[in-house]
Amino acid sequence: MIRHMKRILILSLLLISASVRLFAQHTEKAAWFKDARFGMFIHWGLYSAAEGMWKGEPLRYMNNYAEWLRYRNRVSKEEYGTLAKRFNWDKIDPEQWVLLAKEAGMKYIIITTKHHDGVALWDTKVGTYSLPKLSGSNRDVIKEIAAACRKHGMKLGFYYSHWIDWEHPYGWNHQQELSGHVTDAQYNQYWQEKVILQLRELMSNYGDIALVWFDMWIPYQKSIIKKEQLLQVVKLIRELQPNCLINSRLGLPTDADHVDFETLGDNQFGSNYIAHPWETPGTIAHSWGYNGQENEWKSTSQIFQSLISNVSLNGGFTLNIGPRADGTVPYESVSRLHEVGTWLNRYGQGIYGNTGLDLKNNHFDWGYLTTKKEQHKTIVYAHVFNWPLDHKLRITGIKSRPTHVSLANGKTLAPLKYEQQLSLIHIDLPTDQPDHYVSEVQLTFDGQLELDKNTVAESTFGGFSLKSTNSLNNDLKIVRYNGKNPTHAILTGNTKIDWEVTIPEAGTYSLDFSAHNPTQETSTFEVHVTGQQIKGSFAPTQKMVVEPNENNYTEEFVEKRIGTFKFEKPGKYIVTYTSQQTNPLWFNWMWLEKSN
Repeated sequence: MIRHMKRILILSLLLISASVRLFAQHTEKAAWFKDARFGMFIHWGLYSAAEGMWKGEPLRYMNNYAEWLRYRNRVSKEEYGTLAKRFNWDKIDPEQWVLLAKEAGMKYIIITTKHHDGVALWDTKVGTYSLPKLSGSNRDVIKEIAAACRKHGMKLGFYYSHWIDWEHPYGWNHQQELSGHVTDAQYNQYWQEKVILQLRELMSNYGDIALVWFDMWIPYQKSIIKKEQLLQVVKLIRELQPNCLINSRLGLPTDADHVDFETLGDNQFGSNYIAHPWETPGTIAHSWGYNGQENEWKSTSQIFQSLISNVSLNGGFTLNIGPRADGTVPYESVSRLHEVGTWLNRYGQGIYGNTGLDLKNNHFDWGYLTTKKEQHKTIVYAHVFNWPLDHKLRITGIKSRPTHVSLANGKTLAPLKYEQQLSLIHIDLPTDQPDHYVSEVQLTFDGQLELDKNTVAESTFGGFSLKSTNSLNNDLKIVRYNGKNPTHAILTGNTKIDWEVTIPEAGTYSLDFSAHNPTQETSTFEVHVTGQQIKGSFAPTQKMVVEPNENNYTEEFVEKRIGTFKFEKPGKYIVTYTSQQTNPLWFNWMWLEKSN
């Protein structure tokens, strides 16, 4: 029995070791993707010519994505195909898209080779439903963009819609939820005679392909696709393009065997540090494909927030443009990309090749931290969006002491004075910030960083906000911001919550408490730190008017001061909330701040 258990243990260790080696191989293969951090998505196809309208009617229903026009406006295959006549091949020049990406500081491009409408952008030998055949052109846009990417040193990726196809009679169409499913055998016919054959063309005829971006946003178990079919795709890509990355929207879990990087939801940005490679696909406007009625353009500052926040959590950002049917890119896209590119040309050292710091729920209210190693040194970049009014930058969570701290103005560095108390660094800033969008402070350290992962970040206002999301507890029932009520924890029964706080200086600190009490009875609780205790109570609260004269009400969260703590010296402390109340209390935050 013991010998058998030993064999099982040895086998398990070997499997774990093999898995680690395999993951390391895939991590090495994806190294360029992690270094790049910023890429261009291009949604371009027949839908580009419709411009979000069909016979005078705008897009129907919810998401207002122009590339969904054929399905949402119930356009026939034949009439939809006539849009190909609107393409102006005298103006279409894919090299201009590549140059725009390069000017924007992007490192890779992903283009929609076939979207859900089933139309191939290249001259596929699978059927006749392709842009070249429908338009009567002999142009192969995929071939042209592949050549332009090679010419300008840009990585090329292909988007391919494998799950949904509105052209093939047996491809998945969401209307089949009502009209009846295609059979497994019929769907497999679509899979073998279109998906596999077209992917083979794409993987064989256009040189090195850096990644394939699939677009199924649910696990395969909830779809008509079978795991064997997905594994067939993985095998095909691994054989024809061994270095090609595959994203998680293939439908399989993110793992070392089948998926090389995780794709979050559309315009869904990171909320915590993720160790494996990942990215957010996002739009520069609202629609992915060109929509002539578009009026929801994101600002340049929003693009910076999206990019830098993701990098600070070890992720990347793939930003979409939707060219028109004549190949031109809307000015709103071009102007923003040029602004981003100008900034990256000056401050890209804090983005490319960078990752984030694995700090627990450590969101600074002034911006984000990124980091990278240079020989035996570690550089930390503080990207400051909100220049502090008191000209003091507060960074929490790094125990190591920097050898020097500098303010970047392009490639020029000016030294800054700073003070450090445990894992709190206070940096003296000049009155004016050097960049209109995002200014950059560089901290240089010798060797590896020593982090203080769990301590609560110090606010720009000088206090500490103790919330459900930055506590040491992982089992709280948290209700996220819903447009009316703030993110809060619903506390009932025997409750104990701990926070780790690094106090920068001795003194008396006040404690404010914000919550909503939905009951008819006063809630009681205690807050402890270093042998000190505050007994608190919270009376029932009511509704509040959100908008007048609209019967628009929500729960009222109020705040009150519940007492003070005295800290005899700087140091790390545990602040603990306890309660034995059976009635619920909706806890918002506690605010700990040194009294004047």
